[in-house]
Amino acid sequence: MSFWKFSNPNNFMTLSEKILPIISVSTILTLTTGLYWGFFLTPEDYQQGNSVKIIFLHVPSALIAINTWFVMLVSSIIWLIRRHHVSALIAKAAAPIGITMTIIAIITGMIWGQQMWGTYWAWDPRLTSFFLLLMFYIGYQTLWSAVEKPDSAAELTSILCVVGTVFAVLSRYAVNFWSQGLHQGASLSLDKEEHIHNAFSNPLYICMAGFILLFLTLVILRTRTEILKRKIFILLDHKGR
Repeated sequence: MSFWKFSNPNNFMTLSEKILPIISVSTILTLTTGLYWGFFLTPEDYQQGNSVKIIFLHVPSALIAINTWFVMLVSSIIWLIRRHHVSALIAKAAAPIGITMTIIAIITGMIWGQQMWGTYWAWDPRLTSFFLLLMFYIGYQTLWSAVEKPDSAAELTSILCVVGTVFAVLSRYAVNFWSQGLHQGASLSLDKEEHIHNAFSNPLYICMAGFILLFLTLVILRTRTEILKRKIFILLDHKGR
């Protein structure tokens, strides 16, 4: 079966209707398990106390904030090359999720940063790149709303997505590029000296899986909504003629 079969809106709607209940239930179970384990069953950190537990929101939201842009990038490139409408609508559907996750990552990072650095905000490389990523997300969303013709909006936003990818890359690897930043290294690492204790990493993995499932659930729901809106737009356009 060809992957491109699901670029057809009707085929996408049929498949998503079948898998959405499964993903939704999996999201609820995984998120509930991960967050309960992380916030209520893990010990206090010997340096940061209970404040370290914000990691169970901060790291997963940052993960989704960055990788949502890459999902949008792939979808945008597919639109630019093959002109599959579902791919453009997936990118459009993902943007508000990316905005929300970026805001959560920034706010939880500020709260955690105040405990670690004594300040809510510093123009640290990763914080700065995340702030710029948020601006690109908002610009992307605004551009979709500003252009009336859907295909023209898809074209312009796809180009913006390609350009903005540099900030998604910087957000991911800023701590590796600029070692002098305040932001600590990766919490999850193959290096045993940098990797957090298993008491925190195990529930963190589950939280990350839950956030990934949450992203899939939301992007499917929003893409289905966008497809229905596009069908209504086409119907009204034909009637107007």
